[in-house]
Amino acid sequence: MYQIDFNQPIHIHFIGIGGISMSGLADVLLDRGFTVTGSDMKPSDLTDHLSGRGAKIAFPQSADNITPDIDLVVYTAAIHPDNPEFAAAAAAGLPMLNRADLLGQMMQNYETSVAVAGTHGKTTTTSMLSHILMEAEMDPTISVGGILPSISGNIRVGQSDVFLTEACEYTNSFLSLWPKIGIILNIDADHLDFFKDLDDIRRSFRRFAEQIPADGTLVINADTPAYEAITDGLACHVITCGLEAADADCTAHDIVYDERGCASFTCMIHGASAGRFTLRVPGLHNVSNALAAIAAASVTGVPADAAARGLESFTGTDRRFQFKGQLNGIDIIDDYAHHPTEIKATLATAAAGSHKTTWCVFQPHTYTRTKALMDEFADALAMTDRVVLADIYAARETDNLGISSDTLRAEIEKRGTKAWYFPSFEEIEAFLLENCTEGDLILTVGAGDVYRVGEDLLAKPGI
Repeated sequence: MYQIDFNQPIHIHFIGIGGISMSGLADVLLDRGFTVTGSDMKPSDLTDHLSGRGAKIAFPQSADNITPDIDLVVYTAAIHPDNPEFAAAAAAGLPMLNRADLLGQMMQNYETSVAVAGTHGKTTTTSMLSHILMEAEMDPTISVGGILPSISGNIRVGQSDVFLTEACEYTNSFLSLWPKIGIILNIDADHLDFFKDLDDIRRSFRRFAEQIPADGTLVINADTPAYEAITDGLACHVITCGLEAADADCTAHDIVYDERGCASFTCMIHGASAGRFTLRVPGLHNVSNALAAIAAASVTGVPADAAARGLESFTGTDRRFQFKGQLNGIDIIDDYAHHPTEIKATLATAAAGSHKTTWCVFQPHTYTRTKALMDEFADALAMTDRVVLADIYAARETDNLGISSDTLRAEIEKRGTKAWYFPSFEEIEAFLLENCTEGDLILTVGAGDVYRVGEDLLAKPGI
């Protein structure tokens, strides 16, 4: 594998530079004096930011973008060998690294590297821990998989030896990382276009845990079924946290909620109170995320009072139960949830509010996930009042596997919840305008572009 000398800047070209993680890595390299070029399908706020910092970015992707002065090409898991730039780079014999390998090499330059893994909650927990580390004046370098308002983007370049990042399990990307502190938030069946089954996923998380060095620490959610299979025999120190596991090292007691569903709780670490913590993001699942952030912060030496201040300053990231606006007395909230477990947490948070009727506008993400978890999706969505389904967002897939959103609609209605399917956002918006009334909640949910429904509604003139 090609090894980068970060003290000797070179010319690196990113295929798919507009991705949330790729753009962040490019930003760090620009700060270190590297020459950065890249390509993507179309411009975005992220590519505009990089261009403003001196990166040269081409649209769309083309073999002509692979020039002789490039020293290294970096690509994501979504880039296939038939991609014109990938093929041109391979034909030219250029060194190539995938995104995860670049991230892994980058992290090795930091004394304290923290990687946040888990099927759900990575972006939120990474953001929580970001606020804690910044409050403690640890000046971390941060790479987060969402837009975090406090750093005005998805990347923060610090000057200390602390590096914090998300660790994605898809295509085993996180196995390219060797963090000093690892966090495992949960382990569910997901990305079944790559993993065989839940056991295969659990084996991958075990391998991630094994890569933490003997002088490092794993923070793991003890509410994860059979979590001991992940931790038994590890060389590193293990800290458990959890809401249900009474014997966990880090737990939450005396949880109370405000009118928005945001929790306050007493954090107990090894049976002793670490103080009272107040969250400004709603839902019980965020208490679980906060416990993991608190535990990891304690390993880095952050005082409990600084952790409490950091958590209280965190108001959320884009697309995580994000209030978008109000239309004729109807609240519009957007959430990135795209797995049944995430949807349940999002709908439970919505149910804690005082809205008359919750309209969940859901856009399934990938045919593989939708087919494999059809019953689980139907069970989760049936928790709400009304469901409106958009077409499945294909993302990287081309085979529809013989299913559609109408298949899911039928399954939801079997469970007693009214559901509708419309093939276009325009039809969904017209339906909502006709049927929603003052005091209702429109909740757009999914990892694709379903957020546009809420934004379009709020932008309609004269409404």
